[in-house]
Amino acid sequence: MNIQQMMKQAQQMQERLQKQMAELRVEASAGGGMVSVVVNGAKQLQSIKIDPEVVSKDDVEMLQDLIVAALNDAYRKADDELQKSMGGMLGGLKLPGM
Repeated sequence: MNIQQMMKQAQQMQERLQKQMAELRVEASAGGGMVSVVVNGAKQLQSIKIDPEVVSKDDVEMLQDLIVAALNDAYRKADDELQKSMGGMLGGLKLPGM
């Protein structure tokens, strides 16, 4: 395989990965579902749902912590999904010496 073919194959893989990232949706929650978030593969927040029971002016810090926890979990899940996708793609790429 020559270098031009390898570059073309790598570019095609990159385009497929970008498309998968845009289409990927990952949901995560915190506090037993009190806060739920959805992010895409590019780690952009798509939606957030907050249970009205958790909204209290007396405990804003808890709500903030739940939002952060849900987002961090969603980002981790998105990373895991992308790693799986990339692993599958790289398996099809025939790199010399690998």
